[in-house]
Amino acid sequence: MGTMGLALPWKARISSVPRERGTRVEPSQHFAGGPHPAAVDAQSEDAALAAACRSGDLRAYERLYATHGARMKNLARNLLGNPIDAEDAVQETFLKVHRSIGGFRGQSSFFTWTYRILMNTCYDARRSRLRKKEVANEDSEETPGREPRAPGAHPTLRMALERALAKLTQHQRDVFLLYEVEGFRHAEIAGMLEMTETASKNTLFQAKKSLRQMLEPPRRSAAESR
Repeated sequence: MGTMGLALPWKARISSVPRERGTRVEPSQHFAGGPHPAAVDAQSEDAALAAACRSGDLRAYERLYATHGARMKNLARNLLGNPIDAEDAVQETFLKVHRSIGGFRGQSSFFTWTYRILMNTCYDARRSRLRKKEVANEDSEETPGREPRAPGAHPTLRMALERALAKLTQHQRDVFLLYEVEGFRHAEIAGMLEMTETASKNTLFQAKKSLRQMLEPPRRSAAESR
């Protein structure tokens, strides 16, 4: 996993203190009597965009890219570690969307379906890169490599967080990234990763718990503090 370049106040993201109510509002929470008008508009736009893409309207793909391209690149960069691979993944995603649009049945939003393709494309790219790295290591077993850096060589908190993230399971890392860094809701993450909302919430909880354990300094015993 490459350097993710996370742009977040990491301490706030893994704090054990519950968030104040209102810091993240689901669309249905705005009005008890029904969905927020903006959510209805988003759903209508999503359905219209899907229909236009299905009909082969190239302007619809341009609109999809204009609306989500930057966010998709940012997500891919965080997953793959560098902007070049991210750009390739997004381009490959749009090709797959174009080829597969006939199979879109609306069981999830078009937005979620597109991001699920992006996530799977990034997974494939990571697996391919790992295989190439393993082959390269086998070919250069007798070539001395660089000495690994000592843990203290990267003292910044950002690097500490990235090393800790690399130790999480793939699911934990991806849910943490999607929720805390990219700002997706659990309902959206569930659709992208093909899991339930409850599983997404539990995975995020476990990810934060693991990060706190790895990043908090060890507590000194009473004997040591004397």
